[in-house]
Amino acid sequence: MRSHTNEGVEGRIFTQFIALIIRNKIYTALHEKNEKLESKQNYMTVPAVIKELEKIEMTRQTDNVYRLDHAVTAKQKKILKAFGMNEGNITYRVGEISNTLKKSNIQKEWR
Repeated sequence: MRSHTNEGVEGRIFTQFIALIIRNKIYTALHEKNEKLESKQNYMTVPAVIKELEKIEMTRQTDNVYRLDHAVTAKQKKILKAFGMNEGNITYRVGEISNTLKKSNIQKEWR
């Protein structure tokens, strides 16, 4: 790793350490869920799960409100269930983010 200072190297190592902890937590949750299923699912690997969950996106509609671009698929619901979540959690978070963005846009207009 090339860096001009020790702080830069330490920052990169720390970031990688945190990423490894998160990846391990994801792996453990998926492994436990996959053991409970009758048949092993190919999409229950960490890279496949990340790729599948990246498909959940929000878009701004013509009324300036952010909503889910597509409905949550059955595969995504199974993945979310492994983390103790459901479609309602996603819908709630989208609403919260939409409200936050709406408030920040209103504050920008006042300035």
